[in-house]
Amino acid sequence: MWFLYVLSWIALIIQLCIVTLSIAAGLYYLAELVEEYTVIAGKSIKYLVYCTICIYIGMLIFEDFSILMIVGGLCSCVAHLFILQNFPYFFLSSPSFISAVVLLLVNHYLAFSHFSTNWYPFSEVLAYFTMCLWLVPFAFFVSLSANEFVLPTTSSGGVLEQDDSDVVSNYFRKNKKKLGLLSFLKTAQESVLPQRMRKQF
Repeated sequence: MWFLYVLSWIALIIQLCIVTLSIAAGLYYLAELVEEYTVIAGKSIKYLVYCTICIYIGMLIFEDFSILMIVGGLCSCVAHLFILQNFPYFFLSSPSFISAVVLLLVNHYLAFSHFSTNWYPFSEVLAYFTMCLWLVPFAFFVSLSANEFVLPTTSSGGVLEQDDSDVVSNYFRKNKKKLGLLSFLKTAQESVLPQRMRKQF
């Protein structure tokens, strides 16, 4: 009897490792796709925001959610649309980004307070959190690394240093250190996984 109990804990640890590796591989693949196809990624996020707006309208018509939850969700969708105006560039100090983060926290608080007072099945609670609160911010999180690999132009925002005519040199001088999901995953891959030796002829 105890042997099967110990075996179930070992199996649970193995399953958690497999799920973690699968999520990391999926995030890496998504980050590479967003890096390669930034225009399509921007349009996809815009359609996700529009779908979220339609879901909130459906919640207003068919469910008995509070008006404050619906209005907060719609305001966060408007903030997401303002963030998309400069996609794939993200300005962390912009009012749209700050308001989107604040509204995300407020909407989580409103959702937790609503679902703690009203009983819903777990699948419905998870559906609300996934479709209304997490999907679009997760898409923005995956696309954070896309602005590192966009070709520089003179109109890409930001004042260039010293020589304005040499756009590429100024771009690489200002962006020496890459930050983002894709660079984090590449660093983790280089430090955890062994490197293959390539044959040199």
